[in-house]
Amino acid sequence: MNANDLHADSGLVNAIRERYSSVTASIRVAERAAGRASGSVRLVVVTKTHPAATVRAAIAAGALELGENYVEEALEKMGEIGRVEGLHWHMIGHVQSRKAEQVAGSFQTVHSVDSLKLAVRLDRFAGEAGTRLPVLLEVNVSGEDSKFGYAAWNEGLWQAWDPEIERLAALPNIEIRGLMTMPPFADEAEASRPFFEKMAALQAYLVQQHPQVAWKELSMGTSMDYVVAVETGATIVRVGTAIMGARDKV
Repeated sequence: MNANDLHADSGLVNAIRERYSSVTASIRVAERAAGRASGSVRLVVVTKTHPAATVRAAIAAGALELGENYVEEALEKMGEIGRVEGLHWHMIGHVQSRKAEQVAGSFQTVHSVDSLKLAVRLDRFAGEAGTRLPVLLEVNVSGEDSKFGYAAWNEGLWQAWDPEIERLAALPNIEIRGLMTMPPFADEAEASRPFFEKMAALQAYLVQQHPQVAWKELSMGTSMDYVVAVETGATIVRVGTAIMGARDKV
């Protein structure tokens, strides 16, 4: 099915299209200001907690890269929406290893690999499906206990990853493409800058230490701070409210 064939509310489609275009334009401005090539940053529209009807409208508005946080919710929406040409689903939330089979079989990219155990499970199920699954390693650059991810809040921790990264890189059915993080919540976008800069420094370290891995992707930045993320090297930004509007309560 083509996105134009979706049955979606035209008013909602137009509202989302306007916001989607505005965010895209802001990303392009930030790319130019940072001396980056136009189109070097991908926009993932975060659709978590929004019903399938609203997600259909987002797809009809041109959003074909969608991010979901919760496996069951995402699978239900995928079933309602069906197959759409060019649609790419990103798992951006924490994944329990017992749900790895569902994730490997339904998502085209996983941003939140935070353990060897999960990676091994994803590798197994991707292999059984005959696919090679692109993944990002989730890192905790703030030190917050509430955050998932590999410990990365100071440089002294980075070297401890080396043996595990070697094992991750050897898995045949997943492909590490980079890193993902979520900085601490703040009222000002600039508060995220030091955490994004730390991500860029970590990326540079990993490129040097593990050149067999393509560390090209940095997934960071949300509705509040995506412009700062682009300025500091993000290649994927994950924007929800600024495009989709206020989320439903869960």
